[in-house]
Amino acid sequence: MSKKRIDELITEMAMPITEKHGYELVDVEFIKEGSNWYLRIYIDKPEGISLDDCQAVSQDVSAELDKADPIEQAYFLEVSSPGLDRPLKKDHDFVKYAGELVEVKTYKAIDGTKLFEGELVGLIDNKIVILDKSGKRLEYEKDKVSSVKRVIKF
Repeated sequence: MSKKRIDELITEMAMPITEKHGYELVDVEFIKEGSNWYLRIYIDKPEGISLDDCQAVSQDVSAELDKADPIEQAYFLEVSSPGLDRPLKKDHDFVKYAGELVEVKTYKAIDGTKLFEGELVGLIDNKIVILDKSGKRLEYEKDKVSSVKRVIKF
């Protein structure tokens, strides 16, 4: 089974579990690091995620994975918070975090760079719109963007 299909299948499996616990399913990734495979599930809620939250979801997801057994190779299951610099992936993320500082990475360089930073305006007509530090409006086709993350400055 392809990595993308596993991500989709686990998302479908984990969504009702995370919703049952009152959490948002932020992301699912099945990734190889070195010789090991990892299935990572990122959850969130407005007041933040605790270790107990992660444990509860991990136990329930693990039980479902044991029943369905959709992944052939050995892997480690990890459930965690996406962190303060969480990726913005879903359309509602671009509404929720409008006005905040974000980092946009593109697949291909634009004017010699792939990394842009600015205040998030939102997702408009399938374009990620930010204002750079000079106030210039920048737009990126969503399918040409590899990632959008919140920028946290202390």
